[in-house]
Amino acid sequence: MTVSPEDVDPGLRERLAARTLDLVNVGSVSGEEAVILASIASAIPDAFDVADREDAVVFAVPSARREDVPIVVLVGHVDTVPPNGNLPGVRDGDAIVGRGAADMKGALAVMLEIGEWLTAHPAISDLDVGLLFFGREELPITESALLPLFDRCGAARSIDLAIVMEPTANAIQVGCLGNLTARVSFHGTAAHTARPWFGHNAIHTAIGALTPIAELRPKDVEIDGLVFREVVSVTSIEGGIAGNVVPDRVEARVNFRYAPTRSPAEAEERLRDLISFGDTELTVIGNAPPGPVAVHNPMVDRLRTRGDLRVGPKQAWTSVAEFGTIGVDAVNLGPGDPQYAHRDDERVETAALEHAYRVLRTFLTAR
Repeated sequence: MTVSPEDVDPGLRERLAARTLDLVNVGSVSGEEAVILASIASAIPDAFDVADREDAVVFAVPSARREDVPIVVLVGHVDTVPPNGNLPGVRDGDAIVGRGAADMKGALAVMLEIGEWLTAHPAISDLDVGLLFFGREELPITESALLPLFDRCGAARSIDLAIVMEPTANAIQVGCLGNLTARVSFHGTAAHTARPWFGHNAIHTAIGALTPIAELRPKDVEIDGLVFREVVSVTSIEGGIAGNVVPDRVEARVNFRYAPTRSPAEAEERLRDLISFGDTELTVIGNAPPGPVAVHNPMVDRLRTRGDLRVGPKQAWTSVAEFGTIGVDAVNLGPGDPQYAHRDDERVETAALEHAYRVLRTFLTAR
């Protein structure tokens, strides 16, 4: 992406860095987002009206919506996983380091900076632009703050494109995997380990049932030339009460990340088929749907070409799936590097913040 001389802003990178550090230093573990949302609400630029401020949401739309003009909404979650010795954040050379820097407070800083640019140049874009900040993204979808917003706010259902600013290292990542988590219980009969034939070992049943998962290779699923990888993992297992007792019960947690070609019901059926062995009981704990692959939306192509951006699949779950439930196209694009998300050395490079800002500004500028 080229930048003309008149676009050079020597203070931009420092503003983005300072704003990111300020946001990092407002603790906002999932479910505890009130303070950061209040701070963001007070910083919403003058060109926007707050259309929704309920629950864990701040949704700002242009003060003067134009008829027949598409609306693009920049979307960012404000919550983080719990800190682990990485708060407060710090400036480390050309990076901001601290909980939430990559996922995704650097993106929140970019969103607010874009809002200020649009306020200063009200006629610069041929698109209307909204800003959506929300919490509880790091929790199961049953705790979603977005789905209730879609129910109560008509403006949130009339979006032409949502750009979810998840960490993608400034690439476009389309769609997302579904995320199914289940508890699998294996039943047996307790007995003395000296006479195990009087019982039935639930751990042995579990080994037989879970071995196909352990041996299952990732499955590549191609959609519009993009490859999503379906994977199944056993994430925990617990059973047994003593060293001389044949266990009568074992519980395991299993996680299935499935491609956008499957519905949640089809994913559950697939998992049940995989664990159909002996005396087992499968209980779905959570099943977040996959996100549609929105590569054919003309605004996605405009974003790609103007930003000279790579396009790939999202090998994870993100809120693009929630937008998909209401028929709104969404893509992932953000300055954070996904390899640093949730790590103790979580960071975002200041150059990546500036690049994300310039990509969005180029995308939004009318020609």
